[in-house]
Amino acid sequence: MTENVVPTGQLARQLVTAAAAKLNVPASGFAGVERASAYYAYDFTTKTYWAAASLVPKGSSTPAQVSVQDQGSYLLFARHKGGAWRVFEVGAAGAGCPVEVPAAVAQRWGWPKHACRPGGPS
Repeated sequence: MTENVVPTGQLARQLVTAAAAKLNVPASGFAGVERASAYYAYDFTTKTYWAAASLVPKGSSTPAQVSVQDQGSYLLFARHKGGAWRVFEVGAAGAGCPVEVPAAVAQRWGWPKHACRPGGPS
């Protein structure tokens, strides 16, 4: 069983902070997550939160703008209840998925089975 909501507010800030650390860019270089590309779900079976999104770089931050190109253009996030967010760079096109999104989560999001981005191949 899963539940889906759009990441906003504190959750969006957590995702930006985790992604910025992974991309080695200050979190202040990002305006937030792109709402149209954002997904968030909780998988009750595995007690894992899942999220996916593109980050919105600020125009004043060249490092942030560069970081959201290629593999950094789309990100998957996973966090076990009580743990820290793990960030996976999956890009806009297939270089393979570094982690498999559970089938129930992919289905909730309307993604193809074994995909690591919306409508995209695995």
